[in-house]
Amino acid sequence: MTFLLRKKRLYFSVAAFLFFVYAYDFMEMRASSETFGRVLSDNAFGYEAHFDYYEAEGRKLRYLEIGSDSLPLVVFIHGAPSSSSFWKGLLRDSSLLSRAKLLAVDRPGYGYSGYGDPEVSVRKQAELIANIIREKRGRHPSVILHGSSYGGTVAARIAMDFPALVDGLLLQSASVAPGEEKTYLFSHITENWLLRWLLPGSIHVANAEKLSHKVQLDSMANLWNRIRSSVIVLHGKADSLIYPSNALFAKERLNNASYLEVQMLEGRKHDLLWTKRELLLMSLNKLIELAALRMPISDGGY
Repeated sequence: MTFLLRKKRLYFSVAAFLFFVYAYDFMEMRASSETFGRVLSDNAFGYEAHFDYYEAEGRKLRYLEIGSDSLPLVVFIHGAPSSSSFWKGLLRDSSLLSRAKLLAVDRPGYGYSGYGDPEVSVRKQAELIANIIREKRGRHPSVILHGSSYGGTVAARIAMDFPALVDGLLLQSASVAPGEEKTYLFSHITENWLLRWLLPGSIHVANAEKLSHKVQLDSMANLWNRIRSSVIVLHGKADSLIYPSNALFAKERLNNASYLEVQMLEGRKHDLLWTKRELLLMSLNKLIELAALRMPISDGGY
């Protein structure tokens, strides 16, 4: 009887876990353009979000824009697992919309960018997003990238490979140091093809990225001197997912940044978007101001 009871409890626990994972994925990871657009229209300026797709190299990426073309462009790049909806609070923030046009992209494999189909090459992810930015660059006086967690990896790679596209870079809890992050046994187990089908596509993509991350970061280790924009690095000292050593790694290598500020936040974890939102807004504003003072790069264009 005890054995049967334990077995029932195990099945119930697995079923409950899968229900909550799928519910979270459905509600937070894949907001349709119509639903997300309605959420973002609730802003002080009455701006409507415009959604579009970029296609290249067998990938199709969804992105959205909101705000005025005459202002600097701030590009948000989310972590894993996530999507552009991760940024909904900042995308309708009145103080930010008064100073910048905002763009957020679903990275490959997330949201409506080939959901469930991973792209583990950070170089390719960076190139795809850079191509979207390049199409917009001429309309805006400057471009600021804000990358969170794995999105910080991609944002840094864009600034490395396309330095003339980027005027400012905000790395929020960014994973940039090879091997300096938590990898759960769960990631290895669930990549087994027998178990993979049980999980939402976003979790599979996040696992694939996680398990290839060190190799990707190793390939970037000697490229940091290419970054010439202003850079602000924010990291929680209590971050047990992406370790604080990542910020120190970036600090040591950003030798050619036109401005560098690194803040290690006492007692803060991996949730800076919710716990230090005002600091994020202040940092973006500072990067916008620095970009306005910065002389344009004249080494061959964008």
